[in-house]
Amino acid sequence: MKQIEGSICAPLGFKTAAVFCDIKKLGTGKGSEKGKKRDLALIVSEVPAVVAGMFTSNQVCAAPVRLSAARAARKSVRAIVVNSGNANACTGRQGMRDAERMTSVTAQSLSAVTGSPDKVTREDVLVCSTGRIGLLLPMKNVERGIRACTPLLGRSSRQARATAEAIMTSDTRRKEIAVEITMAGGTVRIGGICKGAGMIEPRMTQTIGGATGLHATMLAFITTDAAVESRFFRNALALAVRQSFNCITVDGDTSTNDSVIALANGLAGNRALSRTSPERMEFQNALNFVTLELAKMMVRDGEGVSRFVTVRLHGARNAGEAEAAARAIANSSLVKTSWCGGDPNWGRILCAAGYSRARIDEAIVDVGYSLPGQRKIAFGCRGGRPTQVSLATLARITSAPEFDLHVDLHLGSGEFVMYASDLTEDYVTFNKGDLTDPTSLGG
Repeated sequence: MKQIEGSICAPLGFKTAAVFCDIKKLGTGKGSEKGKKRDLALIVSEVPAVVAGMFTSNQVCAAPVRLSAARAARKSVRAIVVNSGNANACTGRQGMRDAERMTSVTAQSLSAVTGSPDKVTREDVLVCSTGRIGLLLPMKNVERGIRACTPLLGRSSRQARATAEAIMTSDTRRKEIAVEITMAGGTVRIGGICKGAGMIEPRMTQTIGGATGLHATMLAFITTDAAVESRFFRNALALAVRQSFNCITVDGDTSTNDSVIALANGLAGNRALSRTSPERMEFQNALNFVTLELAKMMVRDGEGVSRFVTVRLHGARNAGEAEAAARAIANSSLVKTSWCGGDPNWGRILCAAGYSRARIDEAIVDVGYSLPGQRKIAFGCRGGRPTQVSLATLARITSAPEFDLHVDLHLGSGEFVMYASDLTEDYVTFNKGDLTDPTSLGG
């Protein structure tokens, strides 16, 4: 496997384009300082592509999530239309009509453009939205944007970058990646883009509305020219998401719009991958790499983030308890603010683990710190008691932009890894709103 340029346009047969159509309305709300940033994009496969999708488990989920989750149950689709600046969430029946209209206009526009696939129907199109909650889409602008976008479709790296920028909201930089692997019958490429900086603790499933949790969102789009069997592809995406996007947190909030959509069009010419293919793990490992790198990019670009912390929880009674303890630590406001200050405050870490549903015996818990990639761990706590390691030694690690936190419960073999951020004054300033400026409030 090697990394290559082009992100979602690196695989054969995928085109994209992005335009500015003023969905947010300039001068209103968060992110308007970006000016005429592109805010609508299309991602299109030249041939029908096998589809797999993972979507928010929040019971309050946006119209585009409901629509795309239903259509992702189909065997194949042709395109994705996505907008930033408006989430189309909590918008009732009109929001669903608007999401459906976006797919209809996209299908009509694709079918009308010379060289585009014929007979594209609205069911062949998925839709995603991100931005402020509770506002109806300015559909005249949206429709104009779709029609302007379609003739611009192409597969250059420049166009892929433009799409990665178009889906951004509070993000400060685009997030994209592509890899290439050699398989029997051909070279396979996997490309991806994503966005997300706040309202980030994805808990995505292949169904929607399964759990509680609550103007940002995570969206990720993955393309591959691999030939795949549909059930294998869906399982592969679920496994990849489980070890990547579902293992990150910035602020502990699960968005109304979180979506990961993957398309595989088979143009690489490899032998179709299935659950029994000898090369299935090679593909799975590459997909895992793409999703994990994208997920880490989101945490590093989190709103106000100054530290990236990998929480490594060991020794729980089982995997479920390991995850519960790791999430409690990674989402604790007291823990995250101590990380902001570079404070190796292991007492707060024990406290957070203790109120999780995991079984904890404080008399045998170890807490240590290391720099990324280093085996040597400096323990601040052994058996629930402070060690002789100096505060200065610990602080040299926890003051770094990135470090690993190691927590061993010594109760079993359960393990879990979370990728987390600190909580800073800048995050609060960005998200608190201003009563004198109504456009800064809500969503």
